[in-house]
Amino acid sequence: MTPPTVSFATLGCRLNQVDSREIQAALEARGFRTVAPNEPADVVVVNTCTVTARAEFSDRQAIRRAVRQAPGARVVVTGCWAQTDPEAVARIGGVDLIVGNADKPRLPELLQRLLADGPAPARPRRQVSDVREQRTLPPAPLPAPSRSRAFVKVQEGCQHRCAFCIVPRARGPSRSREAKVVLDQVRLLVEAGYPEVVLTGVDLGHYGADLTPRTTLAALLRAVADVAGLRWIRLSSILPAYFTSELREVVTGSDRIAPHLHIPLQSGSPDVLRRMRRPYTVASYRRLVESLAGAIPGLGLGTDLIVGFPGESDADFEQTMRLVGELPFTYLHVFPYSNRRGTEAVGLDGHLPPPVVEARSREVRRLAAAKSLAFRRGLVGGRQEVLVLEHRERSRGALVGLTGNYVEVTFDGPDSLMRRLVAVRVTAAIGERTFAERVVAA
Repeated sequence: MTPPTVSFATLGCRLNQVDSREIQAALEARGFRTVAPNEPADVVVVNTCTVTARAEFSDRQAIRRAVRQAPGARVVVTGCWAQTDPEAVARIGGVDLIVGNADKPRLPELLQRLLADGPAPARPRRQVSDVREQRTLPPAPLPAPSRSRAFVKVQEGCQHRCAFCIVPRARGPSRSREAKVVLDQVRLLVEAGYPEVVLTGVDLGHYGADLTPRTTLAALLRAVADVAGLRWIRLSSILPAYFTSELREVVTGSDRIAPHLHIPLQSGSPDVLRRMRRPYTVASYRRLVESLAGAIPGLGLGTDLIVGFPGESDADFEQTMRLVGELPFTYLHVFPYSNRRGTEAVGLDGHLPPPVVEARSREVRRLAAAKSLAFRRGLVGGRQEVLVLEHRERSRGALVGLTGNYVEVTFDGPDSLMRRLVAVRVTAAIGERTFAERVVAA
């Protein structure tokens, strides 16, 4: 019997990419065969995002594209938009099954039942439980490694209630995976030839607070750093409030931790941060970032900014621009504010006209580009250890390497270098591109 085929369309954050690979592994364990998105498939899984209005627009496009390009396939919609607004998903024609985040582990059995029942249902079936009732994060099937960098999900959900954020509604409360499960997965990935792992989570710094016995992200990092053969541990986004003395000691003292941190700021205005209900102050953020940059040579430092939050005055925006200019950021993720139904920010006074929000976003992005270029120019002439990714750049066909401090460089070399760590010398930084040459040992 020919196995049923499945393809994936994944939108949004890195965590969604990890979720899709876990779903893929679970389906393959049930006999499904994964095919590329442009190949005919019996099932198309669309894993959605809902963090912004633009994300939901992209969700709709991806679902309609799946229905149009695979007319005979069963279309399954899961992820954050499926969780927060299944009614809106159901109104899109051609969807057969809607599965919320809480029910993703059940997707294989739900899909097998759907296929066994014959013709497509007149209305999409739904399995969307209340994710806020989830209290544990069970082990997941180990996804088959397929990229240069391996992502390991260690935590899910969020304990905070920021005024603008819908993620707690979409992902539920914070839950952690047991350290042994994480370590077993890291060991398998290293044995498969992956020199770098990225630890991911929604509220990564909260890792371990829900486990018995209670543990910490710092303790997990120490254990992962002891895995033989692992070169880099990279961390996804961590709120500044989680940088305890223990965590600072680990990230500044271990040569296994990549010199790259992503610490969300959202605004450089103390008044806006208070209205956002962020769990830190501008002053504490500045102290932390300056301390880390002083302790980690060549630190690659990223942050998130929301521009145009309700009530953001010209003076508030200027405070953000000034702070961003003064702190050693090497890249920024800039998000124009957009309403998320069910969040506190929707009801706040002072919503700004879209043209003002877009103009401010462009101004921050120009500053971000200048800071990125200055940082990369500072690398010129120096030697870097890079992980060679499993794709070539389009314009010249050069190899692409990722430095420890999160800069992509391009250089010439054979395919045999892919997924390996190699030494390069940075030769130029022009616009958004950074060039290097391979350093060959004498």
